[in-house]
Amino acid sequence: MAESATEIPISIENTVREAVKNVTDKPPTSIEGVAIAYLSLVIMAILPIFFGSFRSVKYLKEQKDAGGRTETMSNKDALMFPIIASCALFALYVFFQFFSKEYINLLLTGYFFFLGVLALSHLLSPIISFMVPASIPNVSYHIHFTRGERDTRSDIINYKFTSYDVICVLISLCLGAWYLFKKHWIANNLFGIAFAINGVELLHLNNVVTGCILLCGLFLYDIFWVFGTNVMVTVAKSFEAPIKLVFPQDLLVNGLDASNFAMLGLGDIVVPGIFIALLLRFDKSLQRNSEFYFRATFSAYILGLLATILVMHVFKHAQPALLYLVPACIGTPLTLALLRGDINALFSYEDQPAIVESTSTTSKSKKSE
Repeated sequence: MAESATEIPISIENTVREAVKNVTDKPPTSIEGVAIAYLSLVIMAILPIFFGSFRSVKYLKEQKDAGGRTETMSNKDALMFPIIASCALFALYVFFQFFSKEYINLLLTGYFFFLGVLALSHLLSPIISFMVPASIPNVSYHIHFTRGERDTRSDIINYKFTSYDVICVLISLCLGAWYLFKKHWIANNLFGIAFAINGVELLHLNNVVTGCILLCGLFLYDIFWVFGTNVMVTVAKSFEAPIKLVFPQDLLVNGLDASNFAMLGLGDIVVPGIFIALLLRFDKSLQRNSEFYFRATFSAYILGLLATILVMHVFKHAQPALLYLVPACIGTPLTLALLRGDINALFSYEDQPAIVESTSTTSKSKKSE
């Protein structure tokens, strides 16, 4: 009896120690930490859309002034995009099931490292130009590599850059090396934000009809792959590349070394973002000194993102963000345009109207002949 009596306190003490150790090793996520994480994701999502939209207006103006035409998505491209995205997503899922995740991520990391350096350099260019003192000259360079002679000559490389661009590339390479070797979440977010801003700036929808087709197709795509299968969630968690924004929910507990992340895919930023950028360009075309449709749809996007987070926490299940973002981004401008009498102008607006002038003039000349 004495021996058993002495063994019981020892076993209780060991149990208590193990429980305390488990609590200290894996501290629970606080409500404040979760709130900070999702608030940070919302801020990181809306900043690329805001700045990328205004940069898209500037980019389109520069292209028109230079006499060029930006590449835009057609209705057929918008219809095919969800199908192509589904094939790519399922292919990645299969690769992660049958091949080593480390080797796949190593290959993809190298690819996105190269793209990330270019995207971040493009984003830093105006910032560096503003910050560098005027005493440091901005020397221009031109790399021109051609093939053939005279009439048969064709350009292989025709690239112009400045010494400020070299500074941007060097800074981007340092940040890229940090991500490459440490895979730190801050470096991941820097590249992710650069991708998102460049995507909203450079990917253009020519008209609202194309935007509605694209958003509705990806609306069904997102619902199927999140609710119908575990493919989307599996790939998102296995894919170690800056294609998503992350923020630790245990930041208040573990600091910068936190590891319990909340995430948001870049597709949930860029796809609605290019549609919102189109509405800003539509506002500019009305010449009313107002950004009514842009600001209203931008606000609707924020509310849709908050609704996604709320539903996710209520039902404790990953949510397809486009399920809430697409109705908000499409329904808001269409309803307001209908109420304000701008519905015809909204659907007839095009960034780059089709060139039909040459065909009409040739037909007139033929008739006169």
